[in-house]
Amino acid sequence: MRYRTRVTAPAALLGTVAALSVAAPAHADPETGAPGPETLGDPVFPGLGNDGYRVSAYHLDLAYDATTRLVDATATLTLTTTQELSRLSLDALGLDVHEVLLDGVPAAREQAGEKLRITPAVPLAARTTATVTVTYTADPRAALAHTAWVPTPDGFAICPQPNTAHTVFPCNDHPSDKADFTFRITVPAGLKGVASGRLVSTEDLGDGRTAYCYRSREPIATEIVQITVGDYVIKDRQGPHGLPLRDVVPTARATALEPALALTPNLVSWIEQRLGAFPFETYGLLPCNNDASNAFDFTGLETQTLTLYKPNFLLQAEKSIGSHMMHELVHSYFGNSVSPATWSDLWLNEGHADFYGLLYRYERGWADSLGLTTMEARMKDTYARGDQWRKSSGPVAAPNEANLFDSQRYLGGVLVLYALRRQVGESVFGAIESTFLERFRNASASTADYIAVASEVSGADQSGFLGDWLYGTKTPRMPGHPDWTVTPVSSALRQPQNRPSAPHDNSATL
Repeated sequence: MRYRTRVTAPAALLGTVAALSVAAPAHADPETGAPGPETLGDPVFPGLGNDGYRVSAYHLDLAYDATTRLVDATATLTLTTTQELSRLSLDALGLDVHEVLLDGVPAAREQAGEKLRITPAVPLAARTTATVTVTYTADPRAALAHTAWVPTPDGFAICPQPNTAHTVFPCNDHPSDKADFTFRITVPAGLKGVASGRLVSTEDLGDGRTAYCYRSREPIATEIVQITVGDYVIKDRQGPHGLPLRDVVPTARATALEPALALTPNLVSWIEQRLGAFPFETYGLLPCNNDASNAFDFTGLETQTLTLYKPNFLLQAEKSIGSHMMHELVHSYFGNSVSPATWSDLWLNEGHADFYGLLYRYERGWADSLGLTTMEARMKDTYARGDQWRKSSGPVAAPNEANLFDSQRYLGGVLVLYALRRQVGESVFGAIESTFLERFRNASASTADYIAVASEVSGADQSGFLGDWLYGTKTPRMPGHPDWTVTPVSSALRQPQNRPSAPHDNSATL
């Protein structure tokens, strides 16, 4: 199991963090055999996740029927209890559950809301390992309150972020509980099954079906798992230092998409020079076979080792897509290798992805959507909007469910990183970044963790400085730019920001 004790926030910040966070529910008495709490107390999604155990591994066995377009599946979870449990729960929505086994023995089950409650015949003792096996059927086209399924004419892909992995498989659906994954995907002739990680075996079942098995080298948060079925060609190429790159491309569009796919090796080389060796066993793009506006509400999604895209986006010229391709690649470091401890820490993902995505753009002289060509010019414009965004979208590190993917988490996060770099200098900033990535690799980290690392590496307490930038209701002064001003908030500016039709698409790299 991969869990690390997170660094304690500097004392000056504790009051601010406490005031803006939702406390996790108290654990049940470990001696009473009480039901495990059905939440991890996330400040943005308070009902998400479950307590009383931690998952160390998932094995997902999915079989796709091209006639019914249904998926028959078995999810096997290996977990360790943190208390004695008379009942445990998994997140699950829209799954037709047929059977639940606990260590091979049938267990009583109940589906209530978005929870699958499992009651063993005898309470599970604390600090023991158990195996939960759930057999179920899922319909990728089902109308649900929210769903990760992306149906395509020849199969499906999934986009679980932030809170919908449990519409694909029962799980502890929170990024703080990362686990190892193996996948077995059975498909009929003419289709391929692909998942996060590396292909470890292919089995011809002798009845026209093939089973593809994948395994992750590093743990994965449920919200960035990828499983896809379709008429694909797999394009392999080599990245820097021999890194295997693989793209999963609709066969009919492979030639047209090749110019975009061929950009990846240089993108990886550029980011490795700034953030270190690529953290996973492979990387590539999945332009899934669905360009519909309602297929999913973003252009790209950083599922681990395989970034999901709408194909039409990738048909544009390099200057129109390269910056956003860098944004998604950076998520392999910030968001995937180091996952957010809670969803209020999303700015760590999106702020960093936009920060390096914009640097990449401006180095190449590509104007951004505002016609600006330098980071300083874009940050001056963003700085002027600071109080407006804090009014309409809250502080950078204090989102709610409605404004989670507002520009405040993207460009607002970039502004924080830009301010920190000016405060400590470029070399120290680089050391902060590398230390944070190394310390929390394959784990989850909070905003407080980042502040603690910044303080440690810079040799000065940054809790007050970063606390104001991340949690303040007013935009602080920008180091080195006393001439920069913030536009006053007027009644006309108090409405939420104008957003594109896709609410997640607030990246400045688009």
